[in-house]
Amino acid sequence: MATITIGIMDPPYESANTPTAFRLVEAAIRKGHNVNVFCYEGATALGYAGQKQHPNAVHGASLEEEDHPNPKEWVKSLLAFAAEKKVKLVWCNCGLCVDERGVENQVEGVCRGSPVDAWKYSEGSDGVLLIGTE
Repeated sequence: MATITIGIMDPPYESANTPTAFRLVEAAIRKGHNVNVFCYEGATALGYAGQKQHPNAVHGASLEEEDHPNPKEWVKSLLAFAAEKKVKLVWCNCGLCVDERGVENQVEGVCRGSPVDAWKYSEGSDGVLLIGTE
């Protein structure tokens, strides 16, 4: 069993980097690896508990019909999947970035850290991937 650290920087809804990162985390958990995720900059909003679904008036879709996914649900499901697979998933936000964006209210299981934690996760990992912004 390896330990992998993945750094994410993109905010929700802005690029394909975010769902790609989610898929990589899920694949690592599925293979039985421990994963550290360190969210920096806009990515600290991925687990923001205040996200809400919305209807799509342009397409005439109701809230239920639109069924717009929120990244917070993906974060919660990845944390639950890791627990189910009995592997460790640490989902940690840069506290400075959280404060700058006002996204303190996070889903259960997301921790607050600092760039020092990102360094420690990286040092203790068998592999590190940073998915930078475009």
